[in-house]
Amino acid sequence: MLLEHAGAGTMLKECEIPAPVPRDGQLLIRVAACAVCRTDLHILDGELTRPKLPLVLGHEIVGKVVDDASGFRAGDRVGVPWLGWTCGECVYCTTGRENLCDRARFTGYDIDGGYAELCVADARYCFPIPGEYDDAHAAPLLCAGLIGFRALRLAGEPAVARRIGIYGFGAAAHLVTQVAVARGQRVFAFTRAGDTASQEFARQMGAAWAGATTEIPEPLDAALIFAPVGELVPAALRATAKGGVVVCAGIHMSDIPAFPYEWLWGERMIRSVANLTRRDGDEFLALAPRVPVRTEVQRFPLDQANEALDALRRGRIHGAAILIP
Repeated sequence: MLLEHAGAGTMLKECEIPAPVPRDGQLLIRVAACAVCRTDLHILDGELTRPKLPLVLGHEIVGKVVDDASGFRAGDRVGVPWLGWTCGECVYCTTGRENLCDRARFTGYDIDGGYAELCVADARYCFPIPGEYDDAHAAPLLCAGLIGFRALRLAGEPAVARRIGIYGFGAAAHLVTQVAVARGQRVFAFTRAGDTASQEFARQMGAAWAGATTEIPEPLDAALIFAPVGELVPAALRATAKGGVVVCAGIHMSDIPAFPYEWLWGERMIRSVANLTRRDGDEFLALAPRVPVRTEVQRFPLDQANEALDALRRGRIHGAAILIP
């Protein structure tokens, strides 16, 4: 499924393209499943403005290695995440912050991704997939899981961040809620007013409370914002106790409106999550089966990628949408 140009109303085009040819250090992978991420919508709509075009979207890929290469054997099952390459030389890469590399390249943005039958990926940025998960249920771990995990860690240790607010209960939220509960944290899920289906889903995933963003059952120690809505930042800030952290976990967000300094005072903090590191991937994929993290998925054939994206846009996906070639 090919993106030929980006902008409002854009649709992916089903077409035949030449099979990708791996270069040194790359794997040729037969795609078994690829999760649909809100980042894909931001690329499709032109909100992330510098994609390679034409482009194959998709950065939560699970598949099998086609030929022996770069330490992997044919038939090995691997996962391909958003972070596809870094320079390894800059101040960020050499200080454990490769997620901030200025020359980084990203799967499904700079590099063709997994809305296809085949893809190539740098072997150094691929992960073995835990055997406890089938292909479809493993795919959301590779972005929704990893970004949620990184956001939760940046919120603080469980002894301090005891009460976690989550704004926007989608793919990442349903996974990170399970991790937080396993760490002994209480989760409060905030959704649109009247979205009782998402609120019930949040409670099923372990949330102690779920309701509208206008409600604050008790002060939060940290807030994770997954919805790309800037107005939620001051709302979350007002809901946090002194010393609280508001973590903006999306790659794109509408503008944050002005707010009074007193809402920030008391050593509250606002920070963002940018991409992921391979260390995040190693640690989360080892942790997920131990929790165990359960992924809720809705499967779509690959040729229904546009339908899956539209369902995500309209809030009709509970858990993650998965494309199956």
